[in-house]
Amino acid sequence: MSIIIDIAKQTLAYGGKVYLVSTAKNGLGEKNGSFCTPRGRHIVRAKIGAGQPRNTVFVRRRPTGEIWTPAMHAAYPGRDWILTRILWLSGCEPGRNRLGDVDTMRRYIYIHGAPDTAEMGKPGSIGCVRMHKKDIVELFELVQPYSEVEIRG
Repeated sequence: MSIIIDIAKQTLAYGGKVYLVSTAKNGLGEKNGSFCTPRGRHIVRAKIGAGQPRNTVFVRRRPTGEIWTPAMHAAYPGRDWILTRILWLSGCEPGRNRLGDVDTMRRYIYIHGAPDTAEMGKPGSIGCVRMHKKDIVELFELVQPYSEVEIRG
C-alpha cells in the first residue's frame, strides 16, 4: 500500500483515508534550493519522533525540548515549524528525485506535523508536505519505514 500525495488536490491518501495537506508554495520541482515539492516515487526512509508529545518542536530532525504554543508561534512568526512527527522521504528515481542536485533526502523533504493554525488544502510550505498534528500522528502509526510514497502533480 502506497502513500499517494496529490498536489492539485492538496491531499494525502493512505489506507482508505484522505487527509488535507499543504505542499510547497513554490510549486513542484526537484532541484536543490528550489523550495519546491519533489515529484515521483519515493520511500519513507526514516520515521522520527515516536513517543514524543504532540507539539514537540524539531530542528534538524531532533526534538529541541520545546513544545509549540500559540505564544511561541507569535514570538517567532517566520519560523517553519516542524512538529510532532517526521516521515523523511528518499527519492527512488535517479536523475529525477535521487542523487546529484535533485536528491529528495539530501533536500530534507519530510511529511511532518504543522501548527493547527497552518492552513491545509493549499500550498504553503517550503518543500515539505505539512499535515495537522492529529493526522501525522495517525499516519505515523500506520506506515512502516520503506513504505512507498508517490507525489503526483
